[in-house]
Amino acid sequence: MGGVAVAEQEVQKTDTTDKEENWDRVVKHTIKDSVFTSLFKDKKYLIQLYRAIHPEDTDTTEEDLKDVTVRNILVDDIYNDIGFMAGTTLLILIEVQSTWTVNIIIRALMYLVQTYREYFRKTKQNLYKSKKVKIPRPELYVIYTGNRKTRPEEISLSEEFFEGEDICLNVKIKIIYDGREGDIINQYVVFTRVCDEQVAIHGRTREAIQEAIRICRDRNVLKEYLSSREQEVIDMMMELFDEQEVIRSYVESERYEAAKEAEVKTEKRVANETAKRLLKMGKFSINEIAVGSGLTVEEVEELAGMQLQ
Repeated sequence: MGGVAVAEQEVQKTDTTDKEENWDRVVKHTIKDSVFTSLFKDKKYLIQLYRAIHPEDTDTTEEDLKDVTVRNILVDDIYNDIGFMAGTTLLILIEVQSTWTVNIIIRALMYLVQTYREYFRKTKQNLYKSKKVKIPRPELYVIYTGNRKTRPEEISLSEEFFEGEDICLNVKIKIIYDGREGDIINQYVVFTRVCDEQVAIHGRTREAIQEAIRICRDRNVLKEYLSSREQEVIDMMMELFDEQEVIRSYVESERYEAAKEAEVKTEKRVANETAKRLLKMGKFSINEIAVGSGLTVEEVEELAGMQLQ
């Protein structure tokens, strides 16, 4: 247990710059769609998404929707975020699959700011002039497809990070878990769960994806989309599996290297402490202490010099 604790401490001390560079080499690949973004890039399904969120609005049409998705705001890999405008309303949706974290609020805030920057640039509005700019009303959503016991309807920057204080900037995000029975959100969530079930049975294989697609089509879940884009969906899911395997292998490798490095450092520290104790006793020669501690003669001489100082 002590070795594990030391290893964990040493992992935390590993040079941050090197870690970031290594991680970049692992996860930065060609930009790829996820099923989430592929589905809702098609306005036929995007309008269904909008109506699932705003069933009261029966006037907005496909033509009224404008894609303003920010591509890869945080990392250059598979992204599950979409942004679009319906009239004067800006809607941003972020999919979260398995790992729940309130840090999604920060991600949404960054996404919102970047979207506004792009909006002002494209509409040629100058923030430094006296004329008040026109700004779309934001709505932030998280579609959570994992399983949680607690299901808050909303999370906010103030509540999660500042104990509910009245801060100068607050961000509130509505959480969608299952959607309404049969709507496009509900169908997408069912699709992700069927995929998880088939992966549990068949592993991260093409067979698992094909079986998930078959089951969903039989249940009339995203039937039209999956029927017309089956190969595209298979390719996207296989890329995702490959990506996850690369990351898993990388993490395991980093843990092993960190543990080995920690073991070496521990042995070195023990050897140094042993040599120091033997030097204080004053009964042994430099050569004898080197043999007894496992250090080199030069290392023992350096320790001896430090003690004299």
